[in-house]
Amino acid sequence: MKITGIRTVVVNAEMRNWVFVRVDTDVAGLYGWGEATLEWKTRGVVGAVEDLAPLMLGRDPRDIEQAVRVMKKHSFWRLGAVGMSAVSGIELALWDILGKSLDVPVWRLLGGKVRDKVRVYTHLGLGDMRAVYESLDAAPLVEHARAVVEKGYSAFKAVFIPYTHFHAPVADVDKVAKMMEALREAVGPSVEIMVDFHGRPASVGAALAYIEALAPARPMFVEEVLPPGDTAGLAAIAGRTSVPLATGERLIERVEFDELFRARAIDIIQPDICHCGGLLEAKKIAAMAEAVSIGVAPHNPLGPIAGVAALHFAVSTPNHVIQEEMVGAVPWYFDVVDGPIRMVDGHWQVPERPGLGIEVDEAVAAKHPFAQEVMHATNAVMEDGTIVDW
Repeated sequence: MKITGIRTVVVNAEMRNWVFVRVDTDVAGLYGWGEATLEWKTRGVVGAVEDLAPLMLGRDPRDIEQAVRVMKKHSFWRLGAVGMSAVSGIELALWDILGKSLDVPVWRLLGGKVRDKVRVYTHLGLGDMRAVYESLDAAPLVEHARAVVEKGYSAFKAVFIPYTHFHAPVADVDKVAKMMEALREAVGPSVEIMVDFHGRPASVGAALAYIEALAPARPMFVEEVLPPGDTAGLAAIAGRTSVPLATGERLIERVEFDELFRARAIDIIQPDICHCGGLLEAKKIAAMAEAVSIGVAPHNPLGPIAGVAALHFAVSTPNHVIQEEMVGAVPWYFDVVDGPIRMVDGHWQVPERPGLGIEVDEAVAAKHPFAQEVMHATNAVMEDGTIVDW
Protein backbone atom coordinates (compact mmCIF):
# COMPACT_ATOMS: atom_id res chain seq x y z
CA MET A 1 0.00 0.00 0.00
CA LYS A 2 1.38 3.41 -0.98
CA ILE A 3 0.40 7.07 -0.50
CA THR A 4 -0.50 8.59 -3.87
CA GLY A 5 -1.69 12.06 -2.94
CA ILE A 6 -2.26 14.57 -0.13
CA ARG A 7 -4.50 17.62 -0.34
CA THR A 8 -6.37 20.05 1.91
CA VAL A 9 -9.99 21.20 2.09
CA VAL A 10 -10.58 24.51 3.89
CA VAL A 11 -14.00 25.12 5.45
CA ASN A 12 -14.88 28.47 6.99
CA ALA A 13 -16.82 27.93 10.23
CA GLU A 14 -17.22 31.64 11.05
CA MET A 15 -14.98 31.84 14.12
CA ARG A 16 -12.19 29.85 12.44
CA ASN A 17 -11.27 28.06 9.23
CA TRP A 18 -11.20 24.29 9.52
CA VAL A 19 -8.31 22.72 7.58
CA PHE A 20 -9.12 19.14 6.58
CA VAL A 21 -6.37 16.92 5.14
CA ARG A 22 -7.07 14.02 2.78
CA VAL A 23 -4.48 11.29 2.13
CA ASP A 24 -5.12 8.98 -0.85
CA THR A 25 -3.64 5.52 -1.43
CA ASP A 26 -3.18 3.15 -4.37
CA VAL A 27 -5.86 0.86 -2.90
CA ALA A 28 -9.18 1.53 -4.60
CA GLY A 29 -11.54 3.45 -2.31
CA LEU A 30 -9.09 3.63 0.60
CA TYR A 31 -8.21 7.10 1.85
CA GLY A 32 -8.05 8.92 5.16
CA TRP A 33 -9.09 12.27 6.60
CA GLY A 34 -7.31 14.35 9.23
CA GLU A 35 -7.54 17.92 10.53
CA ALA A 36 -4.83 20.56 10.82
CA THR A 37 -6.84 23.60 11.93
CA LEU A 38 -4.72 26.42 13.40
CA GLU A 39 -6.52 29.68 14.04
CA TRP A 40 -5.30 32.70 12.04
CA LYS A 41 -2.66 30.55 10.33
CA THR A 42 -4.82 28.81 7.70
CA ARG A 43 -2.78 29.78 4.65
CA GLY A 44 0.46 28.87 6.41
CA VAL A 45 -0.81 25.41 7.37
CA VAL A 46 -2.14 24.70 3.88
CA GLY A 47 1.26 25.65 2.48
CA ALA A 48 3.02 23.47 5.05
CA VAL A 49 0.90 20.45 4.06
CA GLU A 50 1.89 21.05 0.43
CA ASP A 51 5.56 21.28 1.47
CA LEU A 52 5.39 18.01 3.42
CA ALA A 53 3.45 16.02 0.81
CA PRO A 54 6.48 15.13 -1.38
CA LEU A 55 8.11 13.47 1.64
CA MET A 56 5.10 11.16 1.99
CA LEU A 57 4.36 10.14 -1.59
CA GLY A 58 5.13 6.48 -2.25
CA ARG A 59 5.36 5.57 1.46
CA ASP A 60 3.22 2.97 3.20
CA PRO A 61 0.58 4.96 5.14
CA ARG A 62 0.45 2.29 7.84
CA ASP A 63 3.99 3.09 9.02
CA ILE A 64 2.75 6.02 11.09
CA GLU A 65 5.68 6.46 13.47
CA GLN A 66 8.09 6.42 10.54
CA ALA A 67 5.98 8.92 8.60
CA VAL A 68 6.08 11.43 11.47
CA ARG A 69 9.82 11.00 11.86
CA VAL A 70 10.33 11.64 8.16
CA MET A 71 8.21 14.79 8.21
CA LYS A 72 9.99 16.18 11.27
CA LYS A 73 13.56 15.15 10.57
CA HIS A 74 13.69 15.52 6.78
CA SER A 75 12.13 18.97 7.00
CA PHE A 76 15.50 20.10 8.49
CA TRP A 77 14.07 23.29 10.04
CA ARG A 78 12.11 22.89 13.26
CA LEU A 79 8.46 23.04 12.23
CA GLY A 80 6.84 25.06 15.03
CA ALA A 81 3.07 25.40 15.46
CA VAL A 82 2.32 25.82 11.75
CA GLY A 83 4.42 22.92 10.52
CA MET A 84 3.45 20.57 13.33
CA SER A 85 -0.23 21.28 12.70
CA ALA A 86 0.35 20.14 9.13
CA VAL A 87 2.13 17.01 10.41
CA SER A 88 -0.79 16.36 12.77
CA GLY A 89 -3.39 16.59 10.01
CA ILE A 90 -1.50 14.10 7.86
CA GLU A 91 -0.88 11.79 10.84
CA LEU A 92 -4.57 11.64 11.74
CA ALA A 93 -5.42 10.71 8.16
CA LEU A 94 -2.92 7.84 8.35
CA TRP A 95 -4.68 6.46 11.44
CA ASP A 96 -7.97 6.69 9.56
CA ILE A 97 -6.45 4.65 6.72
CA LEU A 98 -4.97 2.07 9.09
CA GLY A 99 -8.25 1.57 10.94
CA LYS A 100 -10.21 1.22 7.72
CA SER A 101 -7.68 -1.25 6.30
CA LEU A 102 -8.11 -3.47 9.38
CA ASP A 103 -11.86 -2.79 9.76
CA VAL A 104 -11.50 -1.57 13.37
CA PRO A 105 -12.00 1.81 15.07
CA VAL A 106 -8.82 3.77 15.76
CA TRP A 107 -9.18 3.52 19.53
CA ARG A 108 -8.65 -0.23 19.23
CA LEU A 109 -5.24 0.48 17.70
CA LEU A 110 -4.34 2.98 20.45
CA GLY A 111 -4.53 0.38 23.20
CA GLY A 112 -8.21 -0.40 23.37
CA LYS A 113 -11.04 0.91 25.52
CA VAL A 114 -10.39 2.14 29.06
CA ARG A 115 -13.81 3.79 29.61
CA ASP A 116 -17.38 3.39 28.45
CA LYS A 117 -18.11 7.06 27.80
CA VAL A 118 -16.22 10.36 27.62
CA ARG A 119 -17.18 13.41 29.65
CA VAL A 120 -17.12 16.62 27.60
CA TYR A 121 -17.40 20.36 28.11
CA THR A 122 -18.04 23.27 25.81
CA HIS A 123 -17.62 27.05 25.82
CA LEU A 124 -20.19 29.61 26.83
CA GLY A 125 -21.95 30.66 23.65
CA LEU A 126 -20.80 27.46 21.92
CA GLY A 127 -19.46 28.69 18.57
CA ASP A 128 -20.20 32.39 19.02
CA MET A 129 -16.78 34.06 19.27
CA ARG A 130 -18.32 37.16 20.86
CA ALA A 131 -19.88 35.09 23.63
CA VAL A 132 -16.60 33.27 24.22
CA TYR A 133 -14.24 36.24 24.22
CA GLU A 134 -16.32 39.38 24.65
CA SER A 135 -18.72 38.51 27.49
CA LEU A 136 -17.09 40.44 30.30
CA ASP A 137 -20.14 41.14 32.45
CA ALA A 138 -22.15 38.88 34.74
CA ALA A 139 -25.52 39.08 32.96
CA PRO A 140 -24.45 37.66 29.56
CA LEU A 141 -22.20 35.11 31.26
CA VAL A 142 -25.11 33.77 33.30
CA GLU A 143 -27.41 33.75 30.26
CA HIS A 144 -24.90 31.76 28.20
CA ALA A 145 -24.19 29.38 31.09
CA ARG A 146 -27.85 28.50 31.55
CA ALA A 147 -28.21 27.92 27.81
CA VAL A 148 -25.28 25.50 27.79
CA VAL A 149 -26.61 23.55 30.78
CA GLU A 150 -30.03 23.34 29.12
CA LYS A 151 -28.37 21.64 26.16
CA GLY A 152 -27.25 18.81 28.42
CA TYR A 153 -23.71 19.82 29.35
CA SER A 154 -22.57 19.31 32.92
CA ALA A 155 -19.37 21.33 32.47
CA PHE A 156 -18.34 24.49 30.62
CA LYS A 157 -15.46 26.91 30.23
CA ALA A 158 -15.59 30.70 30.32
CA VAL A 159 -13.11 33.43 29.38
CA PHE A 160 -13.66 36.57 31.44
CA ILE A 161 -10.25 37.50 32.85
CA PRO A 162 -9.54 41.14 31.86
CA TYR A 163 -6.63 42.06 29.61
CA THR A 164 -3.85 42.46 32.14
CA HIS A 165 -0.26 43.61 32.26
CA PHE A 166 1.92 43.03 35.34
CA HIS A 167 -0.66 44.28 37.85
CA ALA A 168 -4.25 43.22 38.49
CA PRO A 169 -6.27 46.32 39.49
CA VAL A 170 -8.51 45.90 42.53
CA ALA A 171 -11.63 46.83 40.56
CA ASP A 172 -10.87 44.15 37.95
CA VAL A 173 -10.23 41.51 40.59
CA ASP A 174 -13.49 42.33 42.38
CA LYS A 175 -15.39 42.18 39.08
CA VAL A 176 -13.96 38.74 38.32
CA ALA A 177 -15.00 37.52 41.77
CA LYS A 178 -18.57 38.76 41.25
CA MET A 179 -18.84 37.19 37.79
CA MET A 180 -17.64 33.82 39.08
CA GLU A 181 -20.00 34.02 42.05
CA ALA A 182 -22.90 34.75 39.67
CA LEU A 183 -21.99 31.79 37.46
CA ARG A 184 -21.79 29.38 40.37
CA GLU A 185 -25.10 30.62 41.78
CA ALA A 186 -26.76 30.22 38.37
CA VAL A 187 -25.69 26.62 37.66
CA GLY A 188 -25.30 25.18 41.15
CA PRO A 189 -22.64 22.87 42.59
CA SER A 190 -23.18 19.91 40.21
CA VAL A 191 -21.91 21.74 37.11
CA GLU A 192 -18.15 22.07 36.66
CA ILE A 193 -16.81 25.50 35.72
CA MET A 194 -13.41 26.08 34.12
CA VAL A 195 -11.92 29.54 33.60
CA ASP A 196 -9.49 30.23 30.77
CA PHE A 197 -7.04 33.06 31.52
CA HIS A 198 -5.72 32.94 27.93
CA GLY A 199 -2.26 33.77 29.27
CA ARG A 200 -3.34 37.35 29.97
CA PRO A 201 -1.63 38.03 33.34
CA ALA A 202 2.02 38.91 32.77
CA SER A 203 3.16 38.14 36.34
CA VAL A 204 2.68 35.59 39.10
CA GLY A 205 1.19 38.25 41.36
CA ALA A 206 -1.44 39.32 38.83
CA ALA A 207 -2.40 35.72 38.08
CA LEU A 208 -2.69 34.86 41.78
CA ALA A 209 -4.96 37.83 42.44
CA TYR A 210 -7.50 36.51 39.92
CA ILE A 211 -7.11 32.89 41.04
CA GLU A 212 -7.86 33.86 44.63
CA ALA A 213 -10.94 35.72 43.44
CA LEU A 214 -12.20 32.59 41.65
CA ALA A 215 -11.30 30.10 44.37
CA PRO A 216 -14.45 30.35 46.55
CA ALA A 217 -16.56 29.06 43.62
CA ARG A 218 -14.26 26.04 43.27
CA PRO A 219 -13.43 25.93 39.55
CA MET A 220 -12.55 22.53 38.12
CA PHE A 221 -9.35 24.17 36.86
CA VAL A 222 -7.97 27.49 35.69
CA GLU A 223 -6.21 27.47 32.34
CA GLU A 224 -3.15 29.29 30.99
CA VAL A 225 -2.88 31.60 33.98
CA LEU A 226 0.48 32.76 32.56
CA PRO A 227 1.79 32.98 28.98
CA PRO A 228 3.13 29.63 27.71
CA GLY A 229 6.72 28.85 28.61
CA ASP A 230 6.82 30.31 32.13
CA THR A 231 7.30 27.02 33.96
CA ALA A 232 8.96 28.65 36.98
CA GLY A 233 6.04 31.04 37.32
CA LEU A 234 3.52 28.20 37.18
CA ALA A 235 5.46 26.29 39.81
CA ALA A 236 5.41 29.34 42.07
CA ILE A 237 1.64 29.65 41.66
CA ALA A 238 1.11 25.93 42.24
CA GLY A 239 2.80 26.27 45.62
CA ARG A 240 0.43 29.04 46.67
CA THR A 241 -3.03 27.89 45.56
CA SER A 242 -5.27 24.85 45.90
CA VAL A 243 -7.05 25.64 42.62
CA PRO A 244 -6.00 23.07 39.96
CA LEU A 245 -3.84 24.54 37.18
CA ALA A 246 -3.99 23.54 33.51
CA THR A 247 -1.99 24.51 30.43
CA GLY A 248 -0.51 23.09 27.24
CA GLU A 249 -2.56 24.08 24.21
CA ARG A 250 0.25 26.28 22.85
CA LEU A 251 3.05 23.82 23.55
CA ILE A 252 4.30 21.84 20.57
CA GLU A 253 7.43 19.77 21.21
CA ARG A 254 7.46 16.94 23.74
CA VAL A 255 10.38 18.55 25.59
CA GLU A 256 8.15 21.54 26.41
CA PHE A 257 5.66 19.24 28.13
CA ASP A 258 8.46 17.36 29.88
CA GLU A 259 9.66 20.59 31.49
CA LEU A 260 6.23 21.12 33.06
CA PHE A 261 6.04 17.55 34.29
CA ARG A 262 9.48 17.67 35.88
CA ALA A 263 8.56 20.89 37.70
CA ARG A 264 5.21 19.48 38.95
CA ALA A 265 3.85 22.88 37.95
CA ILE A 266 0.35 21.80 36.86
CA ASP A 267 -2.48 19.37 37.58
CA ILE A 268 -3.91 19.05 34.06
CA ILE A 269 -2.04 19.01 30.73
CA GLN A 270 -3.84 20.17 27.58
CA PRO A 271 -2.04 19.09 24.41
CA ASP A 272 -3.83 19.79 21.14
CA ILE A 273 -3.86 16.64 19.00
CA CYS A 274 -4.01 18.81 15.87
CA HIS A 275 -0.88 20.78 16.84
CA CYS A 276 1.44 18.48 18.82
CA GLY A 277 2.02 15.92 16.06
CA GLY A 278 -1.14 13.81 16.11
CA LEU A 279 -2.51 10.89 18.07
CA LEU A 280 0.71 8.97 18.61
CA GLU A 281 2.53 11.99 20.00
CA ALA A 282 -0.46 12.90 22.17
CA LYS A 283 -0.46 9.37 23.60
CA LYS A 284 3.24 9.70 24.44
CA ILE A 285 2.60 13.04 26.19
CA ALA A 286 -0.30 11.48 28.12
CA ALA A 287 1.90 8.58 29.24
CA MET A 288 4.55 11.02 30.48
CA ALA A 289 1.83 12.89 32.39
CA GLU A 290 0.45 9.70 33.91
CA ALA A 291 3.89 8.82 35.25
CA VAL A 292 3.84 11.97 37.40
CA SER A 293 0.13 11.82 38.35
CA ILE A 294 -1.06 14.54 35.96
CA GLY A 295 -4.39 14.29 34.15
CA VAL A 296 -5.03 15.04 30.47
CA ALA A 297 -7.78 17.28 29.08
CA PRO A 298 -6.89 17.92 25.42
CA HIS A 299 -7.45 21.32 23.88
CA ASN A 300 -10.04 21.13 21.08
CA PRO A 301 -12.23 24.07 20.04
CA LEU A 302 -11.65 22.97 16.42
CA GLY A 303 -13.63 21.14 13.73
CA PRO A 304 -15.49 17.83 13.47
CA ILE A 305 -12.50 15.66 12.48
CA ALA A 306 -10.45 17.03 15.39
CA GLY A 307 -13.39 16.22 17.66
CA VAL A 308 -13.55 12.63 16.47
CA ALA A 309 -9.78 12.20 16.86
CA ALA A 310 -10.09 13.51 20.42
CA LEU A 311 -12.88 11.00 21.07
CA HIS A 312 -10.71 8.05 20.00
CA PHE A 313 -7.88 9.42 22.16
CA ALA A 314 -10.13 9.78 25.19
CA VAL A 315 -11.61 6.28 24.88
CA SER A 316 -8.10 4.78 24.99
CA THR A 317 -6.23 7.04 27.46
CA PRO A 318 -6.37 6.12 31.18
CA ASN A 319 -5.55 9.54 32.64
CA HIS A 320 -7.99 11.44 30.43
CA VAL A 321 -10.15 13.75 32.58
CA ILE A 322 -12.55 15.68 30.35
CA GLN A 323 -12.74 16.64 26.67
CA GLU A 324 -13.15 20.16 25.28
CA GLU A 325 -15.46 20.30 22.26
CA MET A 326 -17.20 22.79 19.96
CA VAL A 327 -20.00 20.78 18.35
CA GLY A 328 -22.28 23.82 18.27
CA ALA A 329 -19.82 26.00 16.35
CA VAL A 330 -22.08 26.20 13.29
CA PRO A 331 -25.59 24.83 12.57
CA TRP A 332 -24.24 22.66 9.73
CA TYR A 333 -21.47 21.06 11.85
CA PHE A 334 -22.69 17.51 11.17
CA ASP A 335 -23.56 18.20 7.54
CA VAL A 336 -19.99 18.76 6.39
CA VAL A 337 -18.65 15.73 8.30
CA ASP A 338 -20.70 12.63 8.99
CA GLY A 339 -19.13 11.16 12.11
CA PRO A 340 -19.72 9.11 15.25
CA ILE A 341 -19.96 11.94 17.81
CA ARG A 342 -23.07 11.37 19.90
CA MET A 343 -23.64 13.02 23.28
CA VAL A 344 -25.80 11.51 26.01
CA ASP A 345 -26.06 13.20 29.42
CA GLY A 346 -22.94 15.29 28.93
CA HIS A 347 -20.85 12.38 27.62
CA TRP A 348 -19.70 11.27 24.17
CA GLN A 349 -20.35 7.63 23.35
CA VAL A 350 -17.75 5.11 22.20
CA PRO A 351 -17.54 4.93 18.36
CA GLU A 352 -17.56 1.61 16.52
CA ARG A 353 -17.05 2.51 12.84
CA PRO A 354 -13.72 1.54 11.22
CA GLY A 355 -10.95 4.13 11.21
CA LEU A 356 -11.96 7.48 12.63
CA GLY A 357 -15.47 6.67 11.44
CA ILE A 358 -16.03 9.82 9.39
CA GLU A 359 -16.86 10.92 5.88
CA VAL A 360 -16.49 14.46 4.54
CA ASP A 361 -19.15 15.86 2.22
CA GLU A 362 -16.99 17.99 -0.04
CA ALA A 363 -20.05 19.49 -1.74
CA VAL A 364 -21.19 20.94 1.59
CA ALA A 365 -17.62 21.98 2.41
CA ALA A 366 -17.41 23.91 -0.87
CA LYS A 367 -20.35 26.06 0.24
CA HIS A 368 -18.16 27.48 3.04
CA PRO A 369 -14.87 28.53 1.42
CA PHE A 370 -11.96 30.20 3.18
CA ALA A 371 -12.68 33.59 4.74
CA GLN A 372 -10.47 35.77 6.90
CA GLU A 373 -11.21 35.15 10.56
CA VAL A 374 -12.02 38.05 12.87
CA MET A 375 -8.81 39.27 14.49
CA HIS A 376 -10.08 39.50 18.07
CA ALA A 377 -6.52 39.84 19.36
CA THR A 378 -6.47 43.47 18.24
CA ASN A 379 -8.61 44.23 21.32
CA ALA A 380 -5.74 43.34 23.65
CA VAL A 381 -4.54 46.88 24.26
CA MET A 382 -4.37 48.63 27.63
CA GLU A 383 -5.78 52.12 28.14
CA ASP A 384 -2.32 53.64 27.76
CA GLY A 385 -1.67 51.82 24.48
CA THR A 386 0.39 48.95 25.89
CA ILE A 387 0.02 45.75 23.85
CA VAL A 388 -0.70 42.75 26.08
CA ASP A 389 -1.40 39.04 25.64
CA TRP A 390 -4.77 38.24 24.17
